Amino acid sequence: MAARGTRKRKRKEQSEYFFDYSLLFIVFFLLGFGLIMIYSASSYEAYEEYGDAAYYLKRQLMAAILGLVLMTIVANIPYHFWERFAVLGYLVSAAMIPVVLTPLGVESHGARRWIRIPGIGFNLQPAEVAKLCMILFLATLVCRMGKSVRTLKGFFLMVCIPLPIVIMVWKITDNLSSAIIIMGISLLMVFVASPDYKKFVLMGLAGVAAVALIVFMIVNADSVEGFRSERILAWLDPESYSQDKGFQTIQALYAIGSGGIWGKGLGQSMQKLSFLPEAQNDMIFSIICEELGLFGAICVILMFILLLWRMMIIANNAPDLFGAMLVVGVIGHIAIQAILNIAVVTNTIPNTGISLPFISYGGSSVMFLLIEIGLVLSVAKRIQLKEL
Repeated sequence: MAARGTRKRKRKEQSEYFFDYSLLFIVFFLLGFGLIMIYSASSYEAYEEYGDAAYYLKRQLMAAILGLVLMTIVANIPYHFWERFAVLGYLVSAAMIPVVLTPLGVESHGARRWIRIPGIGFNLQPAEVAKLCMILFLATLVCRMGKSVRTLKGFFLMVCIPLPIVIMVWKITDNLSSAIIIMGISLLMVFVASPDYKKFVLMGLAGVAAVALIVFMIVNADSVEGFRSERILAWLDPESYSQDKGFQTIQALYAIGSGGIWGKGLGQSMQKLSFLPEAQNDMIFSIICEELGLFGAICVILMFILLLWRMMIIANNAPDLFGAMLVVGVIGHIAIQAILNIAVVTNTIPNTGISLPFISYGGSSVMFLLIEIGLVLSVAKRIQLKEL
């Protein structure tokens, strides 16, 4: 009887699984805060262009609701289910990118980066699909390669496989920032899967040296051609390009500086009144600084740190390598994108279009980020409480 009772209790203990409500709360907070800031940053421009101050808010809200539905569905499906679609996802994401050049492609601000979905009025960005599919594909590949991923051949295979997608995103959609993020996600996943860090140190030093050489050549060139070269010069001396490539950066810095410690108050930004381009998109962090001050900016950064910390706990306690690598990929995506966005807004790096996760306006971005959170929650639900 005692043995039977012990087995019964053991089965009961094994049926109790972990669910990270803290992670869910942080995601809901960032989503809600993002909707508030999108309305605050875009209401003037939306009323001027569309006669509806809530135009951008409504579109983002619809994308967020759809993303939450998809997140719930993905969170309740065992994450190993998606492993069988890894190769298909890689091929589909590669096939979607050239579609932007067809009549289904949508051009905005001089770039074709979106695909129009007929009948529903929704535009899909193939780069966001590529980020999710790359996480899934590399997590599957790491598990199938096993210990061979630690060899030099395995290392180069893992690094080279993302390159076709990265090059296509960069050259076809003219989206260098998304290409950098996809490559960054891939390198982080390889870094976690491979214990030999010497290769990464050498790659990092080589990358820094290459970037420094490019900047040196552009600065000392007799004439500058290409808008990216001009952006680098505007980054080094934004005031000299205040009427062209440095205009957005200058206005963002004005917004940050005028906010002070506590900010002007929610909705009281001056820079969003047609002074700061893309206030609700890439530059929304500067509006946060202006309206909520340094205090609000630090709170947002702390929320991202908490989000990454909760996901690190899930990755460390994942039931298997595949689950851990999925979570690592999502961590890399959110961390790299948030860091680069804040660095761009504060002129720490040259200006390039990168949205702030969960907060910036962008339906495709928020929807696929929520799907990735669904994957993380799916991994978390398979963690047995007795293993924590």
